[in-house]
Amino acid sequence: MKILKKLYWVFVLAFLYMPIFVMIAFSFNQSKSRTVWTGFTLKWYVELFKNEAIIKAFFTTLIVAVIAATVATVLGTIAAVGIDAMKNWEKSLVINISYMPVVNPDIITGISLLLLFNVFRQWFDFDFGMGTLIISHITFNVPYVILSVMPKLKQMDYRVYEAALDLGCNPTQAFFKVVVPEIMPGIISGFLMALTFSIDDFIISYFNSGHAQTLPVAIYAMARRRVSPEMYALSTIMFLVILTVLFAVNIKSIKDEKKVTR
Repeated sequence: MKILKKLYWVFVLAFLYMPIFVMIAFSFNQSKSRTVWTGFTLKWYVELFKNEAIIKAFFTTLIVAVIAATVATVLGTIAAVGIDAMKNWEKSLVINISYMPVVNPDIITGISLLLLFNVFRQWFDFDFGMGTLIISHITFNVPYVILSVMPKLKQMDYRVYEAALDLGCNPTQAFFKVVVPEIMPGIISGFLMALTFSIDDFIISYFNSGHAQTLPVAIYAMARRRVSPEMYALSTIMFLVILTVLFAVNIKSIKDEKKVTR
């Protein structure tokens, strides 16, 4: 049975990560061939950083993702606290409404936002670009933050909050000194989810980006002509950066849990 378990995990990991490892390997291939290895090189990484269109799209994606994830985390945390304070039937209703954007296909969200922005353009003079892109990303990220924060609020002992009030804190001080530290793991998880989904999003960005082209949209435009090894190099860098961030967060969470248990 132990051998079968190990074989199962090897199969699952290979199934999930083999395509990524192949892509990483071919990002160092001298040839543009997708099937033949001709030798090790770093030239595609050098060419990547010389490509102004990709670099511009990368910084656009990064700016949008950080702003959208930060705003969505603040709004989602406030919303989660408000939902948690509701009565049972109100809480169930609002939670179900909040989950709707999560289960909605992205194309519905993208087209809906496009139509909404077109309606507002009749009243206000603006163009599709960074503004519409950031608002779109905030819109679909907020429910994920709520999903991350709500379980932490359920686990929290509210007697600690009440004790802080009894000891002289006003509600605002008690919230930031007691509630926020208790739900911080959920806030961090929500922020990372929002950041990842924002960087990864294509469909909603495609409909609402206008002249502000994000990295997935730029890659799609280039891939319609051909898939360059520069794309392999870019994908490898993004994968390693996200993997490093996730490892760092998980290691910090493990250390924090050990401190609590001590």
